[in-house]
Amino acid sequence: MKEFVEHFLVAHLGTALPVWASSLISLTNVFLILAIAWGLLSFSGRLIRVLEKGWAARHPNPEERKRLETLTRVVRYITSVVVGAVAIMLVLAEIGISIAPILATAGVAGLAVGFGAQSLVKDYFTGFVMLLEDQIRVGDLVEAGGKSGTVEEVTLRYIRLRDLEGAVHFVPNGVIATVTNRSREFSFAMMDLRISYQSDLDQVYKAIREAAEVFARDPEYAARLLQPIEIMGVDQWHDSHQTVRCRFKVQPSEQQAVKRGFLKCLKQHFDAQGIRIPAKES
Repeated sequence: MKEFVEHFLVAHLGTALPVWASSLISLTNVFLILAIAWGLLSFSGRLIRVLEKGWAARHPNPEERKRLETLTRVVRYITSVVVGAVAIMLVLAEIGISIAPILATAGVAGLAVGFGAQSLVKDYFTGFVMLLEDQIRVGDLVEAGGKSGTVEEVTLRYIRLRDLEGAVHFVPNGVIATVTNRSREFSFAMMDLRISYQSDLDQVYKAIREAAEVFARDPEYAARLLQPIEIMGVDQWHDSHQTVRCRFKVQPSEQQAVKRGFLKCLKQHFDAQGIRIPAKES
């Protein structure tokens, strides 16, 4: 660009440009490149927001909105990197620094670094596959890479989880072999109840159903329940007690809150009907 402007001015002025004029042209071109890069980033940001709003309007499902939020984060990151890299190369070329040797050196260095950064490449590749297959979204409750928690951020490099204690885990995508997602479509609040052998099971099942009916009318939990309680029956026999398994089908990620609330309600019903809960075996 600089050479084109200089040739144009020389052809019309009939004389060589002074040094200050050539430097002024270069400085102007640098500002022009930066302005165009800023404009592209601004335009792409507005375009992504418009597309995001349009997609959200057509897909009111909260699960789809979480997926959209995750994808837009990654698209913004990739757009910023691409536009920034191109702008830097053009600025370097404009101020007289040839980018050809830099690109050649970068290519050789990339091969050398590639052998020592295979895990980094694996992180990015795995992250791309996870996003493509929609395995994880922001807000999901997952287990991945030996850690569990709520997903706060998903990138091509890592996922950020926050556990129940508030600790934040950065899990590189390359170490994730299996993803356990507890936030898709629905969850089950599973409960194993210790019941003494002296208790009548019919009375126990009746108390569970009555407690579940009362619990389902609680405004704090009613919207979280998708189906009435399912009593699956005696699951195991132990030396001092038997285990009765039951579960609620609930909204995604609500299983722990529902479990804690129902156990409190059930304890009150058990106490009222004299149903014993044996101590845990040592």
